Amino acid sequence: MQLAKIIGSATATVKHPSLSGCRLLVVQPLMADRRSPDGDPQLAIDTVGAGTGDVAVITSDGRLLRDRLKSDTTPARWSTIALVDD
Repeated sequence: MQLAKIIGSATATVKHPSLSGCRLLVVQPLMADRRSPDGDPQLAIDTVGAGTGDVAVITSDGRLLRDRLKSDTTPARWSTIALVDD
C-alpha cells in the first residue's frame, strides 16, 4: 500500500474487457512526507470515488483487483482502496 495524489483521469477508447465500466485515474505515488513524488505516475482503477487533488491509498495487490473485477486475466495492477482525510 502507498499514498498517492490523484493528478487526473484517463480515457481509453479500446481497453481490456475486464476494465469495461471502470474509471481510470492517473496517480502520483508519494513519499512519506505526502509531498515528494515517489517514482513515475501510474494508472489506477478507481474503487472509492476519488477525484483530482485527492490523496488516496493505492495498492498493487493483484488478487484484490482480480476479485473486484471478476477477471483472472485483467492487465490492471494498481487500484485505489481508501481516501485519506486531512
